[in-house]
Amino acid sequence: MLAATAPAMTAQNSTVTPYSRFGYGILSDQSNAAQKAMGGVGYAMRSGRQINFMNPASYAAMDSLTFLFDMGLDIKSLKTSEGETSGTNFTGGLDYITLQVPIAKWLGASAGLMPYSEVGYKFGDKIANGTNSRTGSGGLNQLYVGFGAEPFKGLSVGVNVSYLFGTLINDTYVYTSSSATSLFERVIEVRDYNLRFGLQYGAKINQDHELTVGAVYSPKKSFRGHTYGIKYDVSADAAPDTIANISLNGNAEMAETWGAGVNYQWQNRLMAEIDFTYQPWKKAKFAAIEGFDNDSKFNDRWKVNLGLQFVNRPRGSWTQRIIYRLGAFYCNDYIKVGDNSLRERGVSLGFGLPTPILSSKTMVNLSFEYRNRQAHPQPLVKENYFVVTFGLNFGELWFLRNKLH
Repeated sequence: MLAATAPAMTAQNSTVTPYSRFGYGILSDQSNAAQKAMGGVGYAMRSGRQINFMNPASYAAMDSLTFLFDMGLDIKSLKTSEGETSGTNFTGGLDYITLQVPIAKWLGASAGLMPYSEVGYKFGDKIANGTNSRTGSGGLNQLYVGFGAEPFKGLSVGVNVSYLFGTLINDTYVYTSSSATSLFERVIEVRDYNLRFGLQYGAKINQDHELTVGAVYSPKKSFRGHTYGIKYDVSADAAPDTIANISLNGNAEMAETWGAGVNYQWQNRLMAEIDFTYQPWKKAKFAAIEGFDNDSKFNDRWKVNLGLQFVNRPRGSWTQRIIYRLGAFYCNDYIKVGDNSLRERGVSLGFGLPTPILSSKTMVNLSFEYRNRQAHPQPLVKENYFVVTFGLNFGELWFLRNKLH
């Protein structure tokens, strides 16, 4: 039973939902502030002004003189309800940090840090002869370096190589009527690598219209690391008893990822994109520990994203250069609670605020999202939350050589 209560805000977690206790937690969107305002699209998006780490093929679109740096911070307000029980939570922190540099006219490189999944929750309920309390924290992060090349005009390819690391902690405290307290803890530690391959092809239909298609693929793989469970009699102050210690390799897997998108642009003023993502999590193994993971089941995950962007005059006055963004998405998540699937949907809007200097590519990106998450067919815990993301996209001409007179 998932009865949500308000957890404490921590610097390590930027998510807070009881659904994050299942599997590897809530998977990250892996999008920047501008993309979040457009519903999380990005597979077919390429620009010399934004770092698009969703598709590494986009790195080839930057010019050979510009340095790009992008950092995002988010604040979340989440309201949970189950029957007559409800609670409101606030959390937030650093979302991502990334940079991009040119290597040649046809080759660009990017590096950065972003979340892969997040765990954060605290809830409890009554049991026979007492109560229990469940808490979770931690997450998996990706430290990546990527390259994008344009071997032929209009066609670009790329790859991100990531170091995947982090620790997921799930604690269950049992308080009996006889004042005895026990702790059951499961820990998952991951130290691994991850790959993402990207492809984009763009062509001008005529002088005003341009169409780009993009695709990404991440192969299925076993996690490297280990998971273990411990039992600790807190009231007796006894030494912890290790229940199990299991290697993740061969026992816990990451599903492969297939993603594709189509992007349309008109006069560098209007942009529209639709993306689709598919991950066959049903086939992925999970290293279960008896007594901890009997309720961890996976669904195949799929997601549809829609995004729209408009700027009045890209070379006009400051107000004319403000970028307006709208978006929406629907996701059938990989987490399964009993026989219930987890579904999430949301809408977004945002703005790109340019610097007063016309020649500068630096942009302040603001994203505002409303999201709803609940299980189906039984809704269980209903979650409605708002996310505000602040992104600073710094872009300047750092590699321009001054001529000698």
